[in-house]
Amino acid sequence: MNRLFIPLQGAQMLFVAFGALVLMPLLSGLDTSVALFTAGLGTLLFQVITKRQVPIFLASSFAFIAPIMYGVQTWGIPVTMGGLMVAGFVYVILGALVKINGSGFIHKLLPPVVVGPVIIIIGLGLAPMAVNMALGKTGDGSAVLVEQNIALFIAIMSLSTTVAIAVLAKGILKVMPILAGILVGYGLSMVFGIIDFTPVNQAPWLAVPNFVAPEFHWQAILFMIPVAIAPAVEHIGDLLAISNVTGKDYMKKPGLHRTLTGDGIATMAASAFGGPPNTTYSEVTGAVTLTKSFDPRIMTWTAITAITLAFIGKLGALMQTIPLPVMGGIMCLLFGSIAAVGLNTLIRNQVDLNEPRNLSIVGVTLVFGIGGMAFGIGEFSLTGISLCGLVAILMNLILPKTPEDQKAQ
Repeated sequence: MNRLFIPLQGAQMLFVAFGALVLMPLLSGLDTSVALFTAGLGTLLFQVITKRQVPIFLASSFAFIAPIMYGVQTWGIPVTMGGLMVAGFVYVILGALVKINGSGFIHKLLPPVVVGPVIIIIGLGLAPMAVNMALGKTGDGSAVLVEQNIALFIAIMSLSTTVAIAVLAKGILKVMPILAGILVGYGLSMVFGIIDFTPVNQAPWLAVPNFVAPEFHWQAILFMIPVAIAPAVEHIGDLLAISNVTGKDYMKKPGLHRTLTGDGIATMAASAFGGPPNTTYSEVTGAVTLTKSFDPRIMTWTAITAITLAFIGKLGALMQTIPLPVMGGIMCLLFGSIAAVGLNTLIRNQVDLNEPRNLSIVGVTLVFGIGGMAFGIGEFSLTGISLCGLVAILMNLILPKTPEDQKAQ
């Protein structure tokens, strides 16, 4: 009887991840149907590489929103996908290094003093876009698409719903705050008449997603590689979380080297089809915790469901009609939460900011990221998260270690 319910449990897990899964491509200008397809494909590849031992679902990574937006505006989607594919290959390299040197290698290269400020920048760097969209403007604030008072009301209600569900809800509903916020905001948008359903009416019921083949350009590649830092560390955190939930040490079996490699292959496969990079989804881990559904076969059916939905043309068109204020309101919480994760990384690991070395790394990284620092030589330029990640790593390697750091290693 249990086996009969596994496909239904798989569909339920996709329902949990659905809001965040589609929100990321909507924000970064990618196709939501492609994102569904590549999330399913990436999860299946991850299961093959990890021998289907880990109950984890992979989907759109929010850490890549700003880099993808910059890449699409600068080089276009195909070249951006090429850069992302190489960023995925960085995961594979990290997996190989972990197998050779052990997981301690990751902690030496990417200690909390490096990872914390980079994650903070990922969140705070996107804050202006969230506010602009909540006010009914385009992400860069250059044009008004929805009247401000209406947009602000919809955004606040979407945000309030998301917060209320995250804080007050019980059971499975508690891990679906983004989906709940989208539904409430979408309903209000219908009441105010700001949704155009013409694309949905014109879309066929069945349609092949708008796949995009990658192209490779050295500027995009060098820009994207440092961005892989934060998701790689997030991967380790999610792996530890699911290990605690299930009582199994996935860091040892199938091993961190396999899971990192699986994540990298999933991201490379997603980029090959024009989808956003994949990462492990904490929402689904939360649902696994609540439902005690530890069977990895459930995630196989989650992936199959995602791939199936990707070919429903009207669903893809419907997702594209989600109004800017709805996304903006939810992002006010979402991007702030990302920054808070970075802050918590520093606090939880007791990074002493009274120590000049640590203060220098964190301070320079934050100012470069928030201030929009850019370094360029000829056609090559580094800015945003890529620059911050590289600067934090270099400062950590170059500045002399404190006695406490040396003891920790």
